[in-house]
Amino acid sequence: MKNKVKVGIVHLESAVYPKIAPYNPSEKYPEYPFAEIEIGQKNYAYASLRELFLNLGLDKENYGAPRWNPFGYLIKPGMTVVIKPNFVLSRHPEKKDLYSIITHPAVLRAIADYCWIALKGEGRIIITDAPQYNCNFSELIEATKLDEVCRFYSSCKGPSVELINLQPYWSKSLHMPSCIRQLPGDPKGNVTVNLGRDSAFYNCPNPQNYYGAVYHRQETMMHHTGEKQEYKVSRTIMDADVFISVPKLKVHKKVGVTLNGKGLVGICTNKNYLVHYRLGTPSEGGDQFPENVLTTTEKKIIKFERLMYDKFLARKSIPAEMVHRFIYGFLYLKVLKPLGLKVSLEKRLLDAGNWYGNDSAWRMVVDLLKIIYFADSSGNMSRTIQRKMFSIIDGVIGGENKGPLSPDPKSSGVLIGGENLIAVDLVATRLMGFDPQKLKQFSVLESDSFDFGVKSLNDIEVVCNNLDTIQCLNKSDNRCLNFKPYPGWVGHIEV
Repeated sequence: MKNKVKVGIVHLESAVYPKIAPYNPSEKYPEYPFAEIEIGQKNYAYASLRELFLNLGLDKENYGAPRWNPFGYLIKPGMTVVIKPNFVLSRHPEKKDLYSIITHPAVLRAIADYCWIALKGEGRIIITDAPQYNCNFSELIEATKLDEVCRFYSSCKGPSVELINLQPYWSKSLHMPSCIRQLPGDPKGNVTVNLGRDSAFYNCPNPQNYYGAVYHRQETMMHHTGEKQEYKVSRTIMDADVFISVPKLKVHKKVGVTLNGKGLVGICTNKNYLVHYRLGTPSEGGDQFPENVLTTTEKKIIKFERLMYDKFLARKSIPAEMVHRFIYGFLYLKVLKPLGLKVSLEKRLLDAGNWYGNDSAWRMVVDLLKIIYFADSSGNMSRTIQRKMFSIIDGVIGGENKGPLSPDPKSSGVLIGGENLIAVDLVATRLMGFDPQKLKQFSVLESDSFDFGVKSLNDIEVVCNNLDTIQCLNKSDNRCLNFKPYPGWVGHIEV
């Protein structure tokens, strides 16, 4: 009989993060390799990560001894370990808790300590992600104090701990050519992976309607046509011996939940290779809006906006941008919109495929899961898993309602972890109060070509000290943490 895949859940004593960098533990554990601790600052995340490892049975026989090494089976001396958080933005658009959007640095610090222990003085730890284009990385570092975390490690003899921003550019205001500031990006460069017929977009209908991350749709369509189904990803990540994913527990407007799968967007160094939705309503071959939501006037406004993008902004030209600023930014926004010629805010929440009928973005998630599991360091696809992986989802403070970019903070008080990224996502989805069977990205488990190590919820064993939580996969009437879905998903994702 096949052993079940273990996923651990820990409920924190208090859903509070430590505030003082470098986020040391609040007590000196037997295995703790450094002299410095933070007396008086409670670090519930650190203590709960230890409990999560213990529940998963990692090096259980040595728990409580200085030689305890929970990552020892996964990480060997001399390896390169990538820790990939979910950074996305550097501030909350509605001035709410930033950590309802991004992974908290205290969770990263605790994970890095156990990577450091496993490396035994030799190797590299790299904390890296490609946030959204308008994430100011300097502002992000100022908020998270991750520079202080790196300085802490640099003062100790042992493996290097580096922080790398994978963003190729930053733009304060949309993707206007005049606002774009080029950045170094991945110091090791990029890897292009062509999934070909293995892509969930192969034979997808209406590819002429694809829309990516930015206005120039031609680039998106060029990389998703026929047997050319390409993604540009970080070489630093693909070259790593061990990949540790540390996403946020939050809802998502295009695919229902963020977690590990959608969080893999952060391994991509050109996000315009990612198909986010298709223009139009379903009857028009798209999934941008639900059917029969827009009035005739609103449809014309949406098509006018698209014309402006395609005609002017897609050219990546500053003169064309100035024309756009005049026609759209002045004549429409300043003159016509105040007169009532607009699309309501409620309907705007559904725009860009932000609803349960999005039939494009889940395909992107499926493709990225195939890449992180089965693409080698050169981008060639295999049928065997290519790298060691682990996941810890930061659910101390989660994000609900208008996620992933403007969520309401939710004091969830959990860490969820395990070796199988998809199994962890399945459990996290259910713990949020949602039904994984209603999320199309989990159709990846039905693949006959790729074995992800789990086929259904029946293949998973939840380990936790809380009896109700252990049974979360089996109780179909239990909303568990009861997350509020994104508005376009209400009534279509809950158990």
